[in-house]
Amino acid sequence: MGRDLPPAPAPRAADRVRNVVLVGHAGSGKTTLAEALLVAAGALPRAGRVEDGTTCLDTEDIETRQQRSVSLGVATVEHSGHRITLLDTPGSPDFVGELRAGLRAADSALFVVSAVNGMDAATVQLWEECAAVGLPRAVVITQIDRARADVDEAVRLAQLMLGEGVYPMHLVQRGADGSARGLVSLLDPPGDAAGGQEADRLRGELIEGIIGESEDETLMERYLAGDELAVADLVADLETAVARGHFHPVLCVSSPTGVGVAELLDLLVSAFPCPMEHGCPPVTRPDGSPAPPAGCDADGPLVAEVVKTTTDPYVGRVSLVRVFSGTLRPDVAVHVSGHGLADRGHPDHDADERVGVLSSPLGAVLRPVSHCPAGDICAVARLTTAETGDTLSGPEDPRLVPPWELPVPQLPVAVEAASRADEDRMATALSRLVAEDPTVRLERRADTGQLLLWCVGEGHAEVLLDRLRARHGVAVVPVPVRVPLVETLCGPARVTGRHVKQSGGHGQYAVVVVEGEPGPPGSGVVFEQRIVGGTVPGQYHSSVEKGIRAQAQRGVHGDRPIVDVRVTLVDGKAHSVDSSDAAFQAAGALALRELIAAAGARVLEPWCEIQVRLPEEYVGAVMGDLAARRARVTGTEADPERGRATVRAEVPEAELLGYPGVLRSVTHGTGSFDRRPLRYEPSPAALTPA
Repeated sequence: MGRDLPPAPAPRAADRVRNVVLVGHAGSGKTTLAEALLVAAGALPRAGRVEDGTTCLDTEDIETRQQRSVSLGVATVEHSGHRITLLDTPGSPDFVGELRAGLRAADSALFVVSAVNGMDAATVQLWEECAAVGLPRAVVITQIDRARADVDEAVRLAQLMLGEGVYPMHLVQRGADGSARGLVSLLDPPGDAAGGQEADRLRGELIEGIIGESEDETLMERYLAGDELAVADLVADLETAVARGHFHPVLCVSSPTGVGVAELLDLLVSAFPCPMEHGCPPVTRPDGSPAPPAGCDADGPLVAEVVKTTTDPYVGRVSLVRVFSGTLRPDVAVHVSGHGLADRGHPDHDADERVGVLSSPLGAVLRPVSHCPAGDICAVARLTTAETGDTLSGPEDPRLVPPWELPVPQLPVAVEAASRADEDRMATALSRLVAEDPTVRLERRADTGQLLLWCVGEGHAEVLLDRLRARHGVAVVPVPVRVPLVETLCGPARVTGRHVKQSGGHGQYAVVVVEGEPGPPGSGVVFEQRIVGGTVPGQYHSSVEKGIRAQAQRGVHGDRPIVDVRVTLVDGKAHSVDSSDAAFQAAGALALRELIAAAGARVLEPWCEIQVRLPEEYVGAVMGDLAARRARVTGTEADPERGRATVRAEVPEAELLGYPGVLRSVTHGTGSFDRRPLRYEPSPAALTPA
């Protein structure tokens, strides 16, 4: 980065560690806020700019070009004797896997809301998810000095959309020109605070919210009796209130000018929970048997998790690890367990490895540390088998942390190597890409032969292709995804397949008469024989069947296989000298082609069953869009308590190729869906390629 950077903060006990994830929609100012916090903590000499591509946490070339975060950025700093690790997540729904990794590694979440653009529905949905698992949360209002910024409206929206327990901590002091000059704490005594009656009202609500979560039952009595409460007492109870996940402070920050940055750093130390208060995820042994619960104890058994994997051209594979229990040390053997993601292309695996160098990340800069105790986060070099989501534990008694919830990728992207040299390296590069990102699924589709990268969205696909080129030196070209069409008979027919050739010496002679008719859906190719009198010798019946099945697999028109047909061998002729297995295979194949010509072919396309989960207010728009996609809605279910709904429908697979982006647009980023193959159905003639 071309900056003189201080060494990594020394490891601390868990009560002096804060792991905070920054979340919010794209453009809300998360990366700029993180940059300001790093400067205020003394980790950076000056702040970079997203527009210039000079920020500490946006380290990929594509992030510089697009001026947005596409991966999880991590930086550890020291403030007031505490280690603070900031996890900056992308705002686009395409990179929800990076967001989930940040949430897994953190003990609290900082929701970043723009004073200009307000809050989107996806942020509210994420807030509700965090509330469901009890993750402590706070709100930061950013961009308060921009044109059209309305801090009061942003706070009001936060309180309205996020529910109870959202309380502003400060009032913004404005200069004569309207710019933010500083903040006034609402915890200060009334005589010292500006703002008049409005400040008194907000202060009263704030104090009541804090002491409502206090373990000291006398505080509320003293407050209602008119006693003045010491700020120190309120701050102590503020930490308890935030840690319980019921109280959510709101702060205002101007990242470019630094207004509110120091107050936010102080709040992270004084009011945000440490790892001991957040607790550890459940653990089992790799075979699924119970294991003792993990506690945030540096002297306990090692339980750690790989939350992010990257590949550095010089260092090799780098694993970002959150230690939940025990202490991770370099040059020590650990057991690497990966279970529960086999359906994503990550087979279950167990291996022992030796830990390499441990580092404390500051964006792309890795600063060596001696060890990483429980509650902390570090980067580990050269764990060759470890993938994102894997568990690290002691080899003598391995443990397993269940994988966190991840979206099922629903956007297929067909890729081909750009050159022969790229083709030789592509398999290795793709396997590394899948190991880095558990939201990716790799599939070689048997029915079309295409290699598919299943992605979360178009932006995700673009980043994956860029990483293949930039990180792994492999150029791939996206090509149109082929939907596998098949054919069947339109009706019954009786035909003759005649394969007779004479070219000197032994000839080829085989004549078969077959009857064909459409079979029930999913029946495939059914072959029967009703030969009377031995007109086709028994040893050639299987030859006819082989020929029919081979021709059905190849198809007659293009690469569309023949399915769901019943073919019966009823008659034929053989020659004592010129008949052979090969001749009757050829006659069987010809007979199937004649059946298609006589009865006609009906083209079938694959259909899928989908479940769309979305807020209730978007049900009408989604059902209208599905109708335009030839879908049949089979049912809807409402969940009034959560304001959510599920729509079930049957949809042609061809109509789902670009559906992830459309659904995101229609539901403002709050909808998701999954699919399963259903059956083949006739394709409309107007939509069927020749």
